[in-house]
Amino acid sequence: MTPESQPRRAPRGVTAAEFAAAGLYDPAAPNAADRLGLLDWFVEQGLSLEQMVHGLRDGALTGLAADLALRPGERLRLEELATELDMRAEHIQRIRLAAGLPPAEPDAPVFTPDDAAILRAFQVGAELFGQPFVLPFARVVGSALARIAEATIALYLVNVERPLVEASARELALAQANLEAMRSLKSIPPVLEALFRAHLANAIRRSRRARARAGSDLAQMTVGFVDLVGFTPLSRQLSSQELGALVDRFETQANDITTARDGRLVKIIGDEVMFVAVDAAAACDIALTLVDRFRADASVMPRGGLATGTLLMRGGDYYGPVVNLASRVAELAVPREVLVTTEVVAEAGADGLCFEPAGKRMLKGFDEPVTLYAARRATTSQ
Repeated sequence: MTPESQPRRAPRGVTAAEFAAAGLYDPAAPNAADRLGLLDWFVEQGLSLEQMVHGLRDGALTGLAADLALRPGERLRLEELATELDMRAEHIQRIRLAAGLPPAEPDAPVFTPDDAAILRAFQVGAELFGQPFVLPFARVVGSALARIAEATIALYLVNVERPLVEASARELALAQANLEAMRSLKSIPPVLEALFRAHLANAIRRSRRARARAGSDLAQMTVGFVDLVGFTPLSRQLSSQELGALVDRFETQANDITTARDGRLVKIIGDEVMFVAVDAAAACDIALTLVDRFRADASVMPRGGLATGTLLMRGGDYYGPVVNLASRVAELAVPREVLVTTEVVAEAGADGLCFEPAGKRMLKGFDEPVTLYAARRATTSQ
């Protein structure tokens, strides 16, 4: 048998015939050489034929090496993890569910040493702050990390994978890019810790100012809502890339404007943002500036509503009648208008602002009419 006629042998003894027998490789396919290069590379990374078959079946072949690198280590079943931690399996499942993770199959070996470390941290937290702390905190952390995870995927797809696909890159190039991106995640934990400490210091400062006038877990603040009138019909006219650019612009402007005025962007709900600020004048400036930034855009027209009062702080969000009031007020505003309540006018004063009477309005969920004012800048300078 000549060298050319010998079966192609990948590193560690896997042949092309074995790949073909496993359904991973078709020598007659147009991309046969590229697929074989990918499979050989998988073997070099230490992947088994069984893992490759599972990856192909799940439609994630080019991401397989990255997927396995994401959560390395020995895998435990639920009962094994429960025994190791001296924790009931039902309690582990409740914590996972609160953190936004689906229940694990009892007999599936899915838990890594990282899972054990996370659950131990929750045990310590329960000892320090009490058992009722665990699940609500898990929900907040899980929700925040789920959004970070989705944003990370979008960042990779738009900036790395899409250019490769458009350039007709080989499967091996896609797989290597996946793995390289996954390995880069090692730099994220220290960055997140440092950023968390900075945010915690800022949140403590803001909370002390707000609680000084309300006490306990209550905060005396101004809450605002700003949404984009015309966004829904526009979303049906724009391409996905154009819509993405508009959403990114709105979110970026809302975040930067709010943060620059010492407020906090609480959440983004589609085409609407909710923010809070200790200073009522700053809250008015946030809403008015956001309206100004989109004034030249005829396709979308922001409007806003603000209310001042006592807010209940829970899980990184704010609740109470004042929040509901601000939301209802925003719904009444016409495009490019910012409506505020009497309390906002009293708190904001004449700090570069003026307030024109907008009448008394009946709002859904409120028994008495609410006196409203349209906020304006006292001068035309920005």
